[in-house]
Amino acid sequence: MEQRYEDGLRPAPERDADDGGTRSLALLMHAAFFLLLGASLARFLLRHPGEARTPWIIGLSVALAALYVLGPVLGSRPTPRSLLWLGVLVAVWMVVVVLAPSFAWCAVPLFYTGLRILPPRAAYALVALLTLFVVAAQLRLAQGFDPNLVLAPPAVAAVATAVFVHMRRQAARQSRLIDDLLRTRRELAATERREGTLAERQRLSMEIHDSLAQGLSSQQMLLQAADRTWDADPAAARRHIRTAEGIAERNLAEARRFVHDLAPADLAEGGGLDAALHALAARETAAAQGRLTVRCHIEGAPHTVLPDRTQSALLRIAQGALANVTEHAGATEAALTLTHLDDRTVLDIADNGHGFTPTAAAGAPAGVRGHGLPAMRARLHQLGGTLTIESAPGEGTVVTATVPVAPTHRDPA
Repeated sequence: MEQRYEDGLRPAPERDADDGGTRSLALLMHAAFFLLLGASLARFLLRHPGEARTPWIIGLSVALAALYVLGPVLGSRPTPRSLLWLGVLVAVWMVVVVLAPSFAWCAVPLFYTGLRILPPRAAYALVALLTLFVVAAQLRLAQGFDPNLVLAPPAVAAVATAVFVHMRRQAARQSRLIDDLLRTRRELAATERREGTLAERQRLSMEIHDSLAQGLSSQQMLLQAADRTWDADPAAARRHIRTAEGIAERNLAEARRFVHDLAPADLAEGGGLDAALHALAARETAAAQGRLTVRCHIEGAPHTVLPDRTQSALLRIAQGALANVTEHAGATEAALTLTHLDDRTVLDIADNGHGFTPTAAAGAPAGVRGHGLPAMRARLHQLGGTLTIESAPGEGTVVTATVPVAPTHRDPA
């Protein structure tokens, strides 16, 4: 079943695979923020009990937590609401850090928040600003100057920024790969649909040529013969019409069968390919009304039952070849010869017509000699077989279809 993706959205499995790493990092940073915020508040309360600024610190901590919770609701795009939220969040954090420097390390999750929402340059500027606040807060807490307090926060900020940028690039690369894969899959599906349409069109054209067109041609000749003999020999005219009626009835059955991709009617009646070829020869002889005699010969016996596809293809080839004989050859005699060999089955269709030049017919534009020969080649190509044509002007034609047959293993005598 074809799937359509609207508004650029991919199916849930692809989106999950694409965003899994980003969501995991976001959850980790959320947990780290609340852990650092709780630890900083606990440290302040333990070291500064009963101070006048304690209610402010508690209130600002609660406000900071509440503001942080709103972040996932607003999303990660730089919209006016998300930018306003980020500004208020950073401003409240700065106030808390000024009042209690121990809250400075809550900046690490804020690094991630700024990098996730802001464009790169603005995000790097925010990271630098937060880092300066952390350094200043650490120096306020220190008893004396400590180089580690100056160097450690920028190093942590640089590592956090580098990790986030790397993950974002990896996610973007993965997203592009998934988009390319989905686009390729859609193009492949479209190509398969086109190929299926062309294959079905070719199947119908071959079936129409090898069965309906041949039958319609025979009906046309019979009705023309009936028209010519209507006044002089009404009985013969009625025979022609009855024969044409029988061919029309059979064509109708054939049409219904190939629409449903079933075996030809001659094969469906039982008896296999041999009987179907005999019936075809008799029917073509009757339809020609003395202008063409078709004989059928079977040589050898099959060592294994031919697959239905092979039998159908060979019967259709015989029908198409006889249609060409009737329409183009001007022959009075034709012969169908089916030869069963150990490793292949060979069908020869020979006529004593005026012949043609095979190389010229192969290079002729479409429609010059009809659809018959290309249809035969297409059928045999699907079965791994070959088609050869022996003909010359004034010397008749022999069309040979060869289909390989899987050898059977016989028990030794």
